[in-house]
Amino acid sequence: MVVRTRHSVAGNVVRGSLGNLIEWYDWYAYAAFSVYFAATFFPSGDLTAKLLDTAGVFAVGFLMRPVGGWILGRYADRHGRRAALTLSVSLMAVGALLIAANPGYAVIGTAAPALLLLARLVQGISVGGEYSTAATYLSEVAPRGRRGYYSAFQYVTLVMGQLVALGLQIGLQHLLTDRQLTLWGWRIAFAVGAFAAVAVVWLRRTMDESASFRQAGPQTAERRGTIRSLMRHPRSFFLVVGLTMGGTVAFYTYTTYMQKFMINTSGIDKTSVTTINFVALLIFVVMQPLYGALSDRIGRRPLLLFFGIAGSLGTVPILTLLAGTHNPLTAFVLMMSALVIVAGYTSISAVVKAELFPVHIRALGVGLPYALATAIFGGTAEYIALALKQQGHENWFYWYVTACILVSFVVYARMRETSQRSWIDRDTENLD
Repeated sequence: MVVRTRHSVAGNVVRGSLGNLIEWYDWYAYAAFSVYFAATFFPSGDLTAKLLDTAGVFAVGFLMRPVGGWILGRYADRHGRRAALTLSVSLMAVGALLIAANPGYAVIGTAAPALLLLARLVQGISVGGEYSTAATYLSEVAPRGRRGYYSAFQYVTLVMGQLVALGLQIGLQHLLTDRQLTLWGWRIAFAVGAFAAVAVVWLRRTMDESASFRQAGPQTAERRGTIRSLMRHPRSFFLVVGLTMGGTVAFYTYTTYMQKFMINTSGIDKTSVTTINFVALLIFVVMQPLYGALSDRIGRRPLLLFFGIAGSLGTVPILTLLAGTHNPLTAFVLMMSALVIVAGYTSISAVVKAELFPVHIRALGVGLPYALATAIFGGTAEYIALALKQQGHENWFYWYVTACILVSFVVYARMRETSQRSWIDRDTENLD
């Protein structure tokens, strides 16, 4: 069967990726600007206590990601990747608007943090479905032999979303005073995100549906996106959980939490920290397709093993040195060293998971176990780090991250290479 498309592979990748960028911008704007809006919703306590409160809401938002992975993953497997991607970005727009318009604790009291929590729950559902569907879509529209390269744009745009949030933060830091940012300037970030997400709804409606989904035989119609079908692949389900565990903890430690760590522990000023994070993440973005293309040549497993070994050995030294430095250049080098290691996971995370499942449950198979692992480990990383710091045992967190990566390394060492199996075989074999 020949499936006609309106756009080239690159065109569809761009359309899917730009929407992904805006989704993750909205998600990360919360983490980037929490140092400014924490007092608006949680007015009492010292800086660590306020950041702990906002980190708690950040973590709770992650609890909805498995729900989003299930609901939108099932929707994507039954009604198409394009429809699910359009729905997910619509939900993100609603969440961003709720945060931007929240009056704050001084005006509506405890309803303010409650409304903030509701917004993050909606965004959690959105991101839970976004990751799985975008990962599935990018891997399905890519030609065989280049799936690693094209799927790497999942994390290119994921991190670019964070970069846009940091870039806007840098701009606002130069235009507004610290007091203005704390009082009202942070709202600009969420208003921008809400309007951009609305624009992306139209963009995603113009994408081609993936050929894999359109070519799926009618014999799979009743089994698409069902938990029953997913449970026929228990090994793949738990493989996703295991390979995600260390990767998500490391990723959120060295990207989202780094800003707070450098301010709250290293004692580096906010403006320098924002610049350090921006430059380091920009280089990190460039690394993704390079690592992805390398995986098309040597396989996915060697890169995962590199991350597992280097992450297990390097995490404690890197974080220990970073905690003890006040020098911005040293902090940048240490953060960059960590990101070189983490890229072994992020660059191929999407395609490895997609290659584990057949087309009729691919979005659900990627989304649900990934979201569970991310909610349990990634979403709580920042909260655990701040809680241990508050108790005077911050260095325990370094060993926690190491332990999570080590568990994933064991999974990588025991799993099979996924890149060499025919994509068509995975789509057409009768696994039910």
